Amino acid sequence: MISKGTTPEGAAGEEQASRWVRGMFGRVAPRYDLLNHVLSANIDKLWRARAVRTVRPWLGGRVLDLACGTCDLLMAMERSGASRAFGSDFCHPMLTAARKKRLRSPLFEADALALPLRDGSFDLITAAFGFRNFANYRRGLEEMLRALRPGGAAAILEFSTPPNPAIARAYGWYSTRVLPAIGGWLSGARDAYSYLPESVRRFPGAEELAAEMRDAGFSEVRFERMTFGVVALHVGVKAPAASLNPPARSR
Repeated sequence: MISKGTTPEGAAGEEQASRWVRGMFGRVAPRYDLLNHVLSANIDKLWRARAVRTVRPWLGGRVLDLACGTCDLLMAMERSGASRAFGSDFCHPMLTAARKKRLRSPLFEADALALPLRDGSFDLITAAFGFRNFANYRRGLEEMLRALRPGGAAAILEFSTPPNPAIARAYGWYSTRVLPAIGGWLSGARDAYSYLPESVRRFPGAEELAAEMRDAGFSEVRFERMTFGVVALHVGVKAPAASLNPPARSR
């Protein structure tokens, strides 16, 4: 069993953790895209592109980008043919920033742990760099599974711990020394960019997350590491599904 959920310093319980995370992202929303690109040297665009290629078989169905933030992944899926897509986030300033973009998909504000959706509403649910901020990881997985149709897929793109010890040390130095300094300077919220690397450190490794997805009820779970394991993309299918049968692309 993986750790229960994100635990910001000083937060006691899930409600306080959610409130802290929502407020933190609200403070950094105006410069969130700039910080993502600067701090990753634009590699974040390649990570999202790889995720879109992986989930392309499901883009013809109904798609939900969960914890969508400023909707970079959602826009990438739109460009790849997603025509029935939606975005959801529980941080209003993030959605406000997203709506300033050339976005075709409707957005709605909701908590990923209690989605206002009917069972089996979507063929694909994605979460890019938001899942580790959930106050309860298991409940987040269960909500994703509930909202998926049989044969639908969940894809989680998230930071991870590199399996190579030397790379893990180098990444740890960058994330705890360089990232907070640059992120705090550009955003004016140093606490946010001190929390983010700590949340990565506490987040389960790729194998653990895959095991938790299976325990939550997903089948055909697989993952791939990117950039020496700094990031991992997990995909799981909702059972019962004898094989991967993505929905037909809409015309």
